[in-house]
Amino acid sequence: MNKFININEAISKIKSGTTIMFGGFLGNGSATMIIAELLKTDIKDLTIICNDTAFVNKGVGQLIVNKKVKKIICSHIGTNPSTIEQFNNKEVEIEFVPQGTLAERIRCGGNGLGGFLTPTGLGTIVENGKEIIESEGKKYLLEKPLKADLAIIYADTADENGNLVYKGTCTNFNPLMAMAADTVIVEVKKVVKTGDIAPEMVKTPAIFVDFIVKL
Repeated sequence: MNKFININEAISKIKSGTTIMFGGFLGNGSATMIIAELLKTDIKDLTIICNDTAFVNKGVGQLIVNKKVKKIICSHIGTNPSTIEQFNNKEVEIEFVPQGTLAERIRCGGNGLGGFLTPTGLGTIVENGKEIIESEGKKYLLEKPLKADLAIIYADTADENGNLVYKGTCTNFNPLMAMAADTVIVEVKKVVKTGDIAPEMVKTPAIFVDFIVKL
């Protein structure tokens, strides 16, 4: 199966109202080309799942500045004044999730788990509306898994089948998100022949990758 598509074909798979996971940490490891093309469309009302909202001119922050997002599930927004302004004006809904909890919820979504127990957030607004479970005399929050219609991720290298290698801190949430979405589109810097990547270097196996867009 040929997984390679061009940027226009990638954008055609995104619809208004879609729930999308975006890899990246303050824009590092984000699919910059796909995001840039998405800005040119009339697609809107997106729900995005991401670690943070990056900056006004970098990463998913640009989608927020351009009013394409209706809900954000993330760990922090402090580096993007536009996110803060829209949140205060009730133009965008935000579900704040502690960073480790966010990663684990995505991991649960990708591994078919029903959730996990954590003490993080007990006694704070994080526990609002959540089930508290006692185990061995201690209380925990039951955190539910996160999944998405689509994951848009970035990798340094892909082989022709779609096995992925990430580089340094660009790894961040990308491997987790590749397992937790119905459809996965990866933007890659470099493509090599199948067999050129040592098996132990593969962080995301090809079975999780639906489409590849080469920079």
